[in-house]
This record gives sequence, structure tokens and C-alpha cells, in this order.
Amino acid sequence: MRILATADLHYALRQFDWVSEQLEGYDLLVLAGDLLDLASPVELDVQEVVVKKYLRRFAARRMLLSSSGNHDIHETRADGERAAVWMEDLIAPTLKPDYQSYERDGVLFTVCPWWDGPDTRAKTEQRLKADAAKSKHTWIWLHHNPPSGTPIAWTGTECAGDAVVVEWIKLYQPDFVFSGHIHNAPFYAAGSWNARIGKSMIFNAGKQPGPEPTRIILDLQARQAEWHSIEGADRMTW
Repeated sequence: MRILATADLHYALRQFDWVSEQLEGYDLLVLAGDLLDLASPVELDVQEVVVKKYLRRFAARRMLLSSSGNHDIHETRADGERAAVWMEDLIAPTLKPDYQSYERDGVLFTVCPWWDGPDTRAKTEQRLKADAAKSKHTWIWLHHNPPSGTPIAWTGTECAGDAVVVEWIKLYQPDFVFSGHIHNAPFYAAGSWNARIGKSMIFNAGKQPGPEPTRIILDLQARQAEWHSIEGADRMTW
């Protein structure tokens, strides 16, 4: 299985177009959050319409897993927590958004939302607990906020990220986690596009300007991951 993974497209439509042009070379597409952009002059309702069209177009050609990021959550539920309800509504056989799981050839994917409060966090924990009990040989998560205290969460001055996801990773030890959120972490000397917590490998592709997004190519059969950016390519094997 060859997986194309990126995050933090932030309504950069040329980068969405680039993804569309590259799909033929991959079995599955991962978008790990922040597809919308709160700082854009384009209204969020308009952004949603456009991004929904892209996601459905991608899913018509390849299996698509898409998690929410902090820029994607702007609707308030009855419990007072914000969520990317627009993305959750896109669920389809070939499109798995927040809280969904997908299994293929023994590889289980779990799509985690950006959690804004205790209810979202508890629901995410329930999803992880349920998927932990499933039979699988490889477990892959999507979680936009990277684990704190790791190089993929390095902002240039400090390690940001999510302390809760660190505890989840330590508890369940997934094989791989795709994240994003900290845009420049892969470009700093003290940062990185990959890290480990126990046996878990965690990735953050970062973000760059221009028509091509930063991205990670995960090849499970070849047992390697590649990071591509304007700085070139880097590779790791296991």
C-alpha cells in the first residue's frame, strides 16, 4: 500500500489541484487537517463548498481519509464544543472523516478530530479504545495536533503540540500517526518531519507556499517513508 499524506493545505487551491493530479500513483490519500483557512478573505461557508467538491472528487478516485484541524472547526454543537460538522457530513464508502475507521488488508486507519473540549476528547478516546480491540497487523492514526515534546511539534522556540495525544500513543502504540499543525517544524534544525514514541512513528509534513504541498509518501510494502518539500527529499526506513 502506497499512501500520499499531507496536511495544512489552508485553502491553497493550487495545492488541492496538485493533489488531484498525483492520485494515480497511490492507493490511498490522507489529509491530516486544516483544509480551510480562518485567515483567508474568502468566507468560510464558501471555502466549505469548494473544499467539499475537492474531497468528493478525490474520493471518487481513491480512498480518502480526512481529519479536522483547528481551522476546520467553527460550528458550535449543543454541548458548546466546536466541531467540523461540515466534514463529518461527508462520510461515504470511500471518504472517512472524523471518528471513522477504515480497514484494508489488515491495515486499520483511525481518523481523530481536533478536540475542542471534554466531550470531543471522550468520544475520540472511545474510538481509539474500540479500534485497539480490533484485529490488525498495522494501525495508522490521523490526528492534526502532533504529540508535544517531539521534534515534529517544534515551533522554533518551544515544543507545542498535544500532551493528551502523547498519552494515547504511549497507551495504544499505533504503528504510524499522521499529524500537521506546526507548519515549520520539518524545516528547523531542532525540528523534524518524523519522530518516535516507543514503537510508534509520527509524521508532520509541514507547510510550504507554492503549487506543491509538503507531503509524506508512506510505502508499507517497501517499509519506507519519504518527505518531499522545496528543500528536496528525505527518506527513512524501518
